[in-house]
Amino acid sequence: MTRRLIVATLASLLSLLPGSFLLSAQNPREVVGRFERAYRSAKTLQAHFFQSYFENGREVRSEAGVAYFGRPGKMRWEYQSPEPNLYIIDGKWAWFYVPADHTVTRIRAKESSDWRTPLALLAGEMKVSRICARLEIARGQQPVQADGVVLSCQLRGSEPSPSAAGNAQALGTNVLFEVNRDTGELSRILVTDPGGVQVEFRFANWKFDARMDAASFRFAPPRGVAIVDGELK
Repeated sequence: MTRRLIVATLASLLSLLPGSFLLSAQNPREVVGRFERAYRSAKTLQAHFFQSYFENGREVRSEAGVAYFGRPGKMRWEYQSPEPNLYIIDGKWAWFYVPADHTVTRIRAKESSDWRTPLALLAGEMKVSRICARLEIARGQQPVQADGVVLSCQLRGSEPSPSAAGNAQALGTNVLFEVNRDTGELSRILVTDPGGVQVEFRFANWKFDARMDAASFRFAPPRGVAIVDGELK
């Protein structure tokens, strides 16, 4: 009877613990495995997104719209507020079109340093290891969703070099992404650059194998729109 009482008491206490404590014991590989499986089989994806920019912890700008993903490695971000903008990766080029400016910036997708570029993974081979040099459960990070797990990813190519030890600018770019622990669906991404600037993407209403025309992932500059080649960073 005493043993049963102890077990019941422990179960009750565990049910009261915050989700982040219980999830910290999870193997990040298991969580990533669910994430990869959730998106690997879909040929197209669609989701609503809300994008926020932060400086010194203060939100300075926010945008919202609908994002589309198509294999292999194609994306279309339709910004609807506060003003219409369009960001497309057609598999070779990345295009950023601002109708109000009558210009479109073009850069080779492989050379783009835009924060959205790694998300082409969702419409690619769907291997998180291709963009994350190191991956672990993000300790002390409270998930936004009750059933979320927050993972910390050190982007490949952003690892600090031994010769730059102690340099704040050599900390690399760290990405936190939150996925549903049961379904593997992506709900949030938070990117922090070495300068401390942050951009957060929140996703909702995912649609798998959404019906899309292949032309949606191509950009044809409207007449009178100037094409500007982006600078390499």
